[in-house]
Parts: sequence; C-alpha cells; structure tokens
Amino acid sequence: MADTEAPGQALSEDWKEQKAPSWALLTPPLSPSYRNLLDKDMFSKSDPLCVMYTQGMENKQWREFGRTEVIDNTLNPDFVRKFIVDYFFEEKQNLRFDLYDVDSKSPDLSKHDFLGQAFCTLGEIVGSPGSRLEKPLTIGAFSLNSRTGKPMPAVSSGSGLWMDRTTGLEASGGVPGKKCGTIILSAEELSNCRDVATMQFCANKLDKKDFFGKSDPFLVFYRSNEDGTFTICHKTEVMKNTLNPVWQTFSIPVRALCNGDYDRTIKVEVYDWDRDGSHDFIGEFTTSYRELARGQSQFNIYEVVNPKKKMKKKKYVNSGTVTLLSFAVESECTFLDYIKGGTQINFTVAIDFTAGNPSQSTSLHYMSPYQLNAYALALTAVGEIIQHYDSDKMFPALGFGAKLPPDGRVSHEFPLNGNQDNPSCCGIDGILEAYHQSLRTVQLYGPTNFAPVVTHVARNAAEVQDGSQYSVLLIITDGVISDMAQTKEAIVNAAKLPMSIIIIGVGQAEFDAMVELDGDEVRISSRGKLAERDIVQFVPFRDYVDRTGNHVLSMARLTRIHSSWRKRQACKQLREHDKVTALPGEERAGFNEQRALSFTGHAG
Repeated sequence: MADTEAPGQALSEDWKEQKAPSWALLTPPLSPSYRNLLDKDMFSKSDPLCVMYTQGMENKQWREFGRTEVIDNTLNPDFVRKFIVDYFFEEKQNLRFDLYDVDSKSPDLSKHDFLGQAFCTLGEIVGSPGSRLEKPLTIGAFSLNSRTGKPMPAVSSGSGLWMDRTTGLEASGGVPGKKCGTIILSAEELSNCRDVATMQFCANKLDKKDFFGKSDPFLVFYRSNEDGTFTICHKTEVMKNTLNPVWQTFSIPVRALCNGDYDRTIKVEVYDWDRDGSHDFIGEFTTSYRELARGQSQFNIYEVVNPKKKMKKKKYVNSGTVTLLSFAVESECTFLDYIKGGTQINFTVAIDFTAGNPSQSTSLHYMSPYQLNAYALALTAVGEIIQHYDSDKMFPALGFGAKLPPDGRVSHEFPLNGNQDNPSCCGIDGILEAYHQSLRTVQLYGPTNFAPVVTHVARNAAEVQDGSQYSVLLIITDGVISDMAQTKEAIVNAAKLPMSIIIIGVGQAEFDAMVELDGDEVRISSRGKLAERDIVQFVPFRDYVDRTGNHVLSMARLTRIHSSWRKRQACKQLREHDKVTALPGEERAGFNEQRALSFTGHAG
C-alpha cells in the first residue's frame, strides 16, 4: 500500500459531546473557514489554527473553549474540526475567534504568529438571515509576549476598552483594526443522533496530476446545508504516488455527515495533494447516506467528474472512479450511559515530589499558611470534577521522586498517607491532608519517573475488564520527565485497558514531553507497537488560572476521558464481535425532538 500523510495536523481533542438542560439547544460543530489570511511565513504560506473562546457571565473572563486542527501552507483554510457549545436563548453568549500561524508543535499560543481575531455572539449567528453571519478578522491592540517576543492579541473586556493578555490591564485606544480576512459562521439545527458510520473507500484510474510522479490523492467530504451551501465534515489521509489508492477505514457521526437526513446530498471532492497547499482538483461526485448504507454494491461505484474538463472536452468520460469498499453503522453509547449503567470510576492521584524546597516561597510545593500552592490548586480543580463519579470517595494517593525516611531511599511509588497496604484517602480533603503531611516528612529529590505509577494503576485496571470499572490516573508534575522510554511503554501497554491518564502541568516549564505523551498529533508508540487508543490528556494548569488566581478548569477540558472510554469500548467490541451493517430504516433512526445548532465558517 502507498505511504500516507495527513493533510492537516490535529492539535486538540476530537468531537466533544456535552449535555445541556432540556430547555437549551445543543450546538455542535462550529467550524470556521477563512479566506485571504495574512501570510507570516517567508518561504511558504501560513499554517493556520483557530482558537475559540467563550466569555464568563460574571467576571467577563475569556476562557479557551477549543482549537481546530492545523492546516499546512494555506491562506484559505477550511477547518474540519468542530466545536460544541450550549445555546441559551435568554443569554448573551459572547464568542471570540483567534487565528494563529503555527510555527512549532508547542501548544503555547505565544510561540505562534497571531493573524487576527473576530468577536460575535451566539445569538448573532442564530438570528442572522439563514443563520449565516459574516465577520471581518482584525488585528486590534496587541502587546509583545515577554518570553517569545511575538505579538499577542488584546481582548475586549466587555467595557469598551481593550485588555492586555499578559498584564491584565485595560487601555483605551490602540491601533485601528487592520483587516486580515473574513470569517463566515453558519448555524443549523442538528438532530441528536448517536449513530456512527464506519466506511472505507478506494479509487481506480484517477487523473495523473504530478509531473514526475502520479498523484497523491485524498478525499474531502461535505454535508449540504439547507441554503444550498456545503460544509466540510471529513478529510481522508493522503495516499502518496498512486492512481489507485485504498484509503484507511474511518468513522464519522451520522449527524455530522447528513444531520439525520438520509436523503441529504453528500458531496465528495478528490484532490491531488501538493506540499505548498495548492492542491489540484481531480473531480467530484455526490451521494447520500441512504445510498452509502447499501454497502458495497454497483450502486456505490462513483464516477469522479471534473466539470471544467467535461465542458471543454467532448470525449471526456471521467477522471477515475471511487468505490465504497465497506459500510457499517452502530449506535454509540456515551460515557454517561455507562455511568448510569453502574460503571464505577476509580480515581488515583500521583504527585511529583522531585524539585524544590517546601519552605521556600519560590517552590511550587511551598506550604503557605494563607493559600494553596500550585500542586494543591491543580489537585482541587480536577478532583472537584472527578470525585463525583466515584461513589465511595476513597482515592489512592501516591507520590514519586522523593527520599523517604528513615533510610533516605528514593521511591517512585509511595503512599501519601504512609500506609503501604491501603494508600486510599477520604475525599479530596483527605488527599490534601496526606500531601501536606508528606511534604513535612519526605525530602524532595528525583529523578522524575512516571512509569511506576502508570504501571501501578494499569495493574489494578487489568484485574477488572468487564466494563464495570474504569480507572483514571491524575499525575501532577512540573513537566520534567526522566524515564520517557519506560513511560511510553507503560502507556502503550495500558492503552488496551479500561483506564485514562490526566497529566496536569504546573509552573512555567515548556512541557514538550507532556505534549508528546498526550498523543494528539502523533499517537505514541514503544518498541514498534502503536498505542491502541489515545488515553492521555495533558492540561497546562497555567492556562486555566485567571488573573485573580481562580482556577477555571472544567470538564470540557477533560472530555478525553469520555472519548477514551468510548474508543476503548469500540476496540473491545471489534475484538469480540463483527460489526453489523445496518440499513438506515426510519425504525432505527434514534432521533428525538432535542435539536442542536451546527456552526461552520467560510471567509472571503
């Protein structure tokens, strides 16, 4: 099979499913597209990334909600990744979209070039004609980041003034907004369908587009909208140097593909990938969910047609064919379904004891009589979310990287409460008490080894794999890791077990190793073995503390647990059962009257 390459990099989590009250409207995919962006790269085009923020009702603080994927070498990106937000008719919900040219793999936005931003409200989008809103991107007031020297956007504080992101100070005036592209956001009511379609395509005799080779084809899928426009919903990987590609199997929510309308037009475009982003159009075809659900048959062999060629050449037939090789659909159970069904969450905490002096105010472990230190803050923020899913509220709490009394031996897996037989603490308060007691009795040392605590939790998770229990390991660290190879191996082995790992990074470290373990961009591997699924979610805690010191971390940032659990169940089902292909009969539609808003964007 030919080599593959993804047409875009993914830096953030996949689709998120969030529950809203019955009087709210769920709002899935808000997917912006842009045109005529600023070009920040000298020898190529920009590599854009869009970041969406929501604004708090009380303190007016902007909170990052999500990020799109990165698309290489283009000033006209059409992002596939979509956001899900809740729509409340009676509230003014402010949204902000910041655009960056990505220069490295770092998740730190200050290391990338700022391209512009746009502000709007959710109500503006919904209330616009055809639920379609056009906004210019502008570069308003900005400041230089003290660490990187790159310009960072100023944001509206809600008072008519601009707020400096780094100082938190308001300032009037600022440079006049510079136009740097347009974003068009559209909304559509979306059915609450849980079905997920899994399919695979191949092509035959596609047009040759490369002078010194064949073609590097990939497919782009679009859902048709009620106003006749199309919204991008999926891109396949790129197959290198072939006119007869066989793409990998992929899965997509049915609501993303056709919004629950089985007869709605689905357009598929075929492109030849070019490194500079100017992909060559090969041709297109249309189909529908109802047609695809017939599976592999003569009805699902499509002629790829280039309309311009067809108009110019009388003898033109097609630019190749695309064939559906397989199609299956199954209903996806949510994380909440498993919780309601009795699945027990086992929450374990592991704290890094490898650096600093708790008696010094410069230490991240500093024991202040007036406020919690960085580790305690992070533990409280995540623990308050996770603990409600654990019925007995008894949490094993471990430390690693410290010298233990009385002999001063270094341990990478010691109980914070000092009880080797039962390291569990009662509630988050119990963990905090044991943590503070450990700071008084152990010596912070090193090195920073993650593998022992990962293996510890994996060992417990392996004991019960019938779906009744799911383990979550929270690691709080300053970002330095000494046993990267061993940790990767432990994570790869744990990926087939019912467990997830949340890594909270405290302090101002670069956290590059943590980003690698997160596996958003490249799934981690060890000894040539790829992790079965992505079970690690990394969160730099500094990004979720506002300027008053309050943490604003929410379950929205921890949804990887939901996604990871569902993928684990899917992998388990694949090993145990063959998938059942199902026709899209109305009797199994599974839709209800709860509806959602789908947002997409274009720019010009």
